[in-house]
Amino acid sequence: MNGRAIDMAIVGGGLAGGLAALAVSKGHPQMRIALVEAGDAFGGNHRWSWFTSDLDDDGAALLAPFAKTEWDAGYDVFFPGHERRLGSTYRSLASRDFDATLRRELPQDAIRTNSRAVELTPDGITLENGASLAARVVVDCRDFEPSAHLRGGWQVFMGRHLRTDTPHGLACPIVMDARVRQHDAYRFVYTLPLNANELFVEDTYYADAPVLDRDVLSERIDSYCQAMGWRGNTLGGETGILPVITGGDFTAYRRSLGQAGIVRAGARGGFTHPLTSYTLPFAVANALALARVADRPGPQIAALFEKRVHDHWRATRFYRRLGRMLFDAAKPGERYRVFERFYRLREPLVERFYAGRPTLADKLRILSGKPPVAVTAAIRALLGKGNPLVHERSQ
Repeated sequence: MNGRAIDMAIVGGGLAGGLAALAVSKGHPQMRIALVEAGDAFGGNHRWSWFTSDLDDDGAALLAPFAKTEWDAGYDVFFPGHERRLGSTYRSLASRDFDATLRRELPQDAIRTNSRAVELTPDGITLENGASLAARVVVDCRDFEPSAHLRGGWQVFMGRHLRTDTPHGLACPIVMDARVRQHDAYRFVYTLPLNANELFVEDTYYADAPVLDRDVLSERIDSYCQAMGWRGNTLGGETGILPVITGGDFTAYRRSLGQAGIVRAGARGGFTHPLTSYTLPFAVANALALARVADRPGPQIAALFEKRVHDHWRATRFYRRLGRMLFDAAKPGERYRVFERFYRLREPLVERFYAGRPTLADKLRILSGKPPVAVTAAIRALLGKGNPLVHERSQ
C-alpha cells in the first residue's frame, strides 16, 4: 500500500469508532491512528442517551470530555394502566457535540472525514477515491448491515428537536409514553427536555417490518406535541431503523462480514443490546478494551474481539428470548403490556436490565407471575425461528 503505515485505522466514525479512537489516543498518545468516516462529521445525525448506572468509573471518565445534557431527578414512564417516576440519573449526548469533542481531543492527523472505505484487509484499507492506507491494526466500526443470518424485528423511529414558543414545563425525561395509539406495533414517544424552551421528541415503534414513512411519523409527532400543549419551531431531527435481534446463526453472520484478522466492533460487529438496540455501554466497554491491547499485533486483537463478541452473544441470550415473545407471541397492538409489566419491577433490576447485566434472580423475576402474553403463544414463539433481518426500506 502507498503512503506511510500507521498503527491503527478505525473505520466508521460513529459512537463505537469515535470512542475507540479517543480511548486509544488517550491511552497511547505515541500511536499514529486514523478515524476514517464516510460523512463530513463524526456521529452522523444522532442522539445517544444512557443511565449513569450503565457505566463504571473508567467508562464515565471516557465520556467526561463530551458536552452532555444531564438529569439527576430521574425519568418518567407512562402506560395505559401504569405510570411511574424512576430515580436513575440520565444523560444524553448529541452528535454535534460528539463531533466537536473528537475534533478537539484527537490529533488533527487522525481526523479523516469525507473518506469512504470500500475495502478492509488486516493490514490496511482502500478508500473510494482509490487511495490506500496501510495500518498495523484495522478496526471495523461501521453501521449494522441487514443480514439473512439473523432473525428479529425492527425499531423504527423519528425524532424532532423543537423550540417551544413558551416554557414547556417538563422537568424530567419521559423515556416511554405508551398512552398513544399503537398502530399495529409497540409504539411509544420518548421526550427529553433539553432546556426550558427546547425538547427532543421521538416517536418509536417495535415493528415487524423496517418501514419508515416520514410523512406519517411527522404527523403523529405533530399530534402528540399538540396534545401535550407544545408549539414552536423545528430546529432539526433524525430518523432511524435499528435491528432488534431475536436469534439466528451468529457464527455465519460473523463470517459474512469478511476475512479474519480485522477487529470488528460496534453494531456491525454484533455489540448491541438485542432487545433495546442500545449500544452505548458496549461501545464504551469495547473502546476501553481496545485501548488496553492496542499495542498488540492486529490478528491477536481481532481474535480477542472475536471471543469477546461470542461471549456477548451468549450473555445476551435471555434478551433474544424476550424479543421473540415480544414479536412472535404478543399481538402488535398489545406489545406495550410487556413493557408495562416490566416497569412495575424494582428499580435496581430495571437498571441492570438496560445495562445488559441481569442476574439470575432478575431473569427469574422477569419471567415469574402472570405473563403478559398467552403461554401457548410464548411457547410457539420460543420454538419458532422468527423473521430474517433483511430488506431495510424507507419512504
